[in-house]
Amino acid sequence: MLDINPGLIIWTLVTFALLVLVLGRFAWKPLLQTLQTREQEIADALRKAEEAKKDAERMIQENKATMDKAAAETARLIAEGRAMAEQVKGDIVARANESARKMLEQAKDEIAREKDAAVQQLRGEVADLAVSAAEKILDETLDGARQKKLIDKALQQLPKN
Repeated sequence: MLDINPGLIIWTLVTFALLVLVLGRFAWKPLLQTLQTREQEIADALRKAEEAKKDAERMIQENKATMDKAAAETARLIAEGRAMAEQVKGDIVARANESARKMLEQAKDEIAREKDAAVQQLRGEVADLAVSAAEKILDETLDGARQKKLIDKALQQLPKN
């Protein structure tokens, strides 16, 4: 079955020792160097990722603050717009009321002028009718001075409306 061969064991140990020395000199050092470099790169990447995460969180906070400022500014602008619209509305209503009042006053003045003109015309016509009636009654024509005196007397007796 199994035979132990001491020569084979020695050569196996010598070969293993040589292999360890060759691997240690040519393979292990570069392999360990590569592993250390890779470990440093991973550590740097983790550090950069952590910095990027902090920067992202800071930017999120800044964006939130900017959004809050923008919302406040928007609310302020809307309030100012509403106040300005109310002021413009009030100005327009005041101007419309003033214009309506002026138009009403002008209409009243025009009516008063028309009424005065109509009363003057009516008085003139009444005076002419009175003179005509008086001429027919007196059956004579009055001269200008006498006619004027009778008209003035008749007009003074008329009501002042």
